[in-house]
Amino acid sequence: MRLPIDPQADVARRAWLPCPVCDDARHCENCADLRTCGEHWRYLISNNGPVVHLQCPQCTHMWSVNTRPGVTRRDSSAFGD
Repeated sequence: MRLPIDPQADVARRAWLPCPVCDDARHCENCADLRTCGEHWRYLISNNGPVVHLQCPQCTHMWSVNTRPGVTRRDSSAFGD
């Protein structure tokens, strides 16, 4: 089932990460060289620190990914903030 495009989706907020479902960038030279591509971008719906929430405009799959795996967030309450 295809999801609708999220109402928070904005073409001005994009990310260039591979979609885990459609793999549409697999044969793209720009994507293979880790360069931004005019075709294979994702909507950046929101983020919570290093965790980004994305939607693929081609297949409409939504997912989240930690862009800094292995790095833990500091608890601001431990510093009296």
